[in-house]
Amino acid sequence: MAVGKVYIVGAGPGDPRLLTVYGLECIQTSDVIAYDRLVNPKLLEHAKKDAELIFCGKSPGKHHLIQDQIHDLLVSKALDGKTVTRLKGGDPCVFGRGAEEAEVLAENGIEYEIIPGITAGIAAPAYAGIPVTHREYASSFAIVTGHGREGKGQDHLNWDALANGIDTIAFYMSVGNLAYISAQLIAHGRDVKTPVAVIEWGTTEQQRTLTGTLENIHDLVISEGYHNPSMVLVGEVVRMRDKIKWYEKQLTSVLQ
Repeated sequence: MAVGKVYIVGAGPGDPRLLTVYGLECIQTSDVIAYDRLVNPKLLEHAKKDAELIFCGKSPGKHHLIQDQIHDLLVSKALDGKTVTRLKGGDPCVFGRGAEEAEVLAENGIEYEIIPGITAGIAAPAYAGIPVTHREYASSFAIVTGHGREGKGQDHLNWDALANGIDTIAFYMSVGNLAYISAQLIAHGRDVKTPVAVIEWGTTEQQRTLTGTLENIHDLVISEGYHNPSMVLVGEVVRMRDKIKWYEKQLTSVLQ
């Protein structure tokens, strides 16, 4: 039996229309689709009628399939001669462990491709009317994992570089750690009045956006009840939101 092939596909940030054309082709032609928690279910409607759909999502503290099991799944299905799409939220190589999965496939002699997707750190702000770069406000942009805590030995970030060398910072998986993030940026020299935006369920119909400053954003998030999945964007570009926010206006007009 011929060995199958695995496509590691970025499903985009939530809006199903933001899937790439190539990603759609992979879904339409695969025998097996192994998908994550934040993948929009509407994308699975494009699968073949006889395709096997396997949920691999991992909620915080509730791992449905641990990563080693996902590796075994991809390898075994490919060795069975199946064409497999590994469908991951956002981009598979931005905090998506896509490289780890590709490495396992390579070690097992299985052909694969990595299909990029639109990452939430750019898409969610765009839908909220916030560009990550702007000629007047920002010429540098960083994507950062935001859940590491110093007390658990998980914080390996160069806070001095982030606070003083990067104009716009997008923190992923960070709402529960926002007080620490704000404190670290302020302690390393970022102005307490630096604008911050928190975008919950970005690019979906549930999207909502909260703005504040490093000084008060944690309290605002608590009072407004924001939770993951949310993007936290720090930088002067947040000021553009008042001028060019469009998506929430669109949602409001549809509801009316």
